[in-house]
Amino acid sequence: MTAPVFVVDAVPGTGTFVLEGPEGRHAVSVKRLQGGEDVVLTDGRGRWADCVVLTAEGKDRLTVQVSRDHEDPQEEPRVTVVQALPKGDRGEVAVETMTETGVDAVVPWAASRCITQWKGDRGLKALAKWRSTAREAGKQSRRTRFPEVSELMTTKQVAALLADADFAAVLHEDRDHPSGALATAELPAKGSIVLIVGPEGGVSPQELAVFEEAGARPYRLGRSVLRTSTAGTAAAALVLGRTGRWS
Repeated sequence: MTAPVFVVDAVPGTGTFVLEGPEGRHAVSVKRLQGGEDVVLTDGRGRWADCVVLTAEGKDRLTVQVSRDHEDPQEEPRVTVVQALPKGDRGEVAVETMTETGVDAVVPWAASRCITQWKGDRGLKALAKWRSTAREAGKQSRRTRFPEVSELMTTKQVAALLADADFAAVLHEDRDHPSGALATAELPAKGSIVLIVGPEGGVSPQELAVFEEAGARPYRLGRSVLRTSTAGTAAAALVLGRTGRWS
């Protein structure tokens, strides 16, 4: 079992460090850590430190001994999933499982056929939930570099994002569409991969045309049709396995 992960604003250097606040409360009152147990402190941006618990005090104060710090480089190829807004809480489910799988960035997308709309305070709260989910899932899956969750993008903004991609795919649900299979697509060993997941109603022909003009071809995953909240995770797992990131 790997050591539990806790998030700090800045990873401390060698010496003693006191973990307080919500993270300290989680360590002391929820995880019930005791002296001698191993923990990891990370900033969620790749820097982390090996630590050993010295004492647990009260309900939210954990003192640790920091042995050494590290920095994990950004893995390649970098995998970004453009996720059309699902209904209900399926968005958080998608972000959670994609984080656990190893996705590097998630882009919320306001596709034309999305039933859910992010507007005003509701949109701000929804984005905050996605970001909080990525943070918590990153901790749970023992990651030291959490996925970046961008601001909501329009179709035009997503098309501009594709300009920097070394490989881009629109996951297409029509098995009769003359698209290739993602399982056999030629993928780069380095650089950037972008996977676009449409809403429950699918990617519109107009959006598909915009993305193809920007360099993203349609690809199918398999014979069955996956929900929008699971397609990104399945595609990411396939890509991570094929590019060697899961080796």
